[in-house]
Amino acid sequence: MTRPRWTIAALVVALTLVAAGCGARVEPERPRGSAAPPVTVVNCGREVTYGGVPERAVVYDVGMSEMMFSLGLAPRTRGWVANRVYGGIDTSAYRRDFERVDRLGDSRISLEIVLRAGADWVFAGHNQGFVESRGITPAILAGHGIGSYVLTETCGGAGGPADRVTPLDGVYTDYRNLGRIFGVSARAEEVIAGMRRDFAAASAGKPADPARILVSDVYEEKPYVAGAASVATAIVEQAGGRSVTDDLDRTWDSVGWETVVAADPEVIVIVDYGVSYEEKRAALMRTPAMRNVTAVREGRIFRLEFADVMAGPRAATSARKLAGYLRSVGR
Repeated sequence: MTRPRWTIAALVVALTLVAAGCGARVEPERPRGSAAPPVTVVNCGREVTYGGVPERAVVYDVGMSEMMFSLGLAPRTRGWVANRVYGGIDTSAYRRDFERVDRLGDSRISLEIVLRAGADWVFAGHNQGFVESRGITPAILAGHGIGSYVLTETCGGAGGPADRVTPLDGVYTDYRNLGRIFGVSARAEEVIAGMRRDFAAASAGKPADPARILVSDVYEEKPYVAGAASVATAIVEQAGGRSVTDDLDRTWDSVGWETVVAADPEVIVIVDYGVSYEEKRAALMRTPAMRNVTAVREGRIFRLEFADVMAGPRAATSARKLAGYLRSVGR
């Protein structure tokens, strides 16, 4: 059982939610700072005990930052780190929070960034921020008296018993755990309920036979595709489709072109980051092996941003967007 110690700011500030056009006020359910009793959550199969409410959180990547902001936790976020290649800030429903909370880095999170920020808690994923070879893991942070939380979607590689849950249940688990850690459980349940409503709307009118869909973000030597453990695959399913790579028991992985051709996807979702969507689409359309694949032949190529397919509040709106496209092409 891990018991991180906290460096707690003495100043108590009002907690305000700025989310998706809603200025609702979120009242903490736990006392602020060191006055809060310890709380224990299960994270990646391990019990982790937090001895106080974090006041100087550092968060990695856009999706996890949006989780925090959707819970009204911008005032308790010391800063965020996200690779500029991935984008997603300008289109975020929480753009105002991204602007008012310090950006601490535009590439990878590091121990140096965390220590320089005076963080008391870090939210990242296994191999999505937390990387042993780069010197930043929950164990290393604990040695500095800094608490941490690992994104559930990434638990499969976190070195221990994984939380064997569906991708969406993983998102809901994260929200509930964050709600307990920060004392905003009621708000967490509100966010979950809103996501469930969006997913239900996305599923409305879906055909009895799901559309065959490929989600991929790289079109070079081999496509890099979403597996069964990925939130991207859950988005496809909620939109009324079936990922043609849902037999991969991981989040993302490379497969051969022959695998994609044999699956004959009806729609291909290109994840837009780094190399532009237009360039990826053009490369896909001129790949000889893909010439007779239904999605390429019919020109059924759909764009989602990197942040759209990550664990976080955007997953629900992404499902609605994809569902709208599928219905527009008769699927």
